[in-house]
Amino acid sequence: MAAGYIVGSLVGSFGIAYLCDTFVSDKKAFGGTIPKTVSDKERWQTTDAKFQAWPRTAGPPVTMNPISRQNFIVKSTE
Repeated sequence: MAAGYIVGSLVGSFGIAYLCDTFVSDKKAFGGTIPKTVSDKERWQTTDAKFQAWPRTAGPPVTMNPISRQNFIVKSTE
């Protein structure tokens, strides 16, 4: 019986949170507009192309061993 109250409360909380988020962000409850830099697809593609062409001058790629937390340089197999 208690599990039903807990699950119902969680579902209700998420529902209220979703409605509040939608009202504030999507319906612009406090005014404002979406910036053109965010909504313009052409600008996004141009920016993405610029960052993909950015010269990478860092060192060799590294991987992290999550067990010992040590970084190892990845040697190329070529």
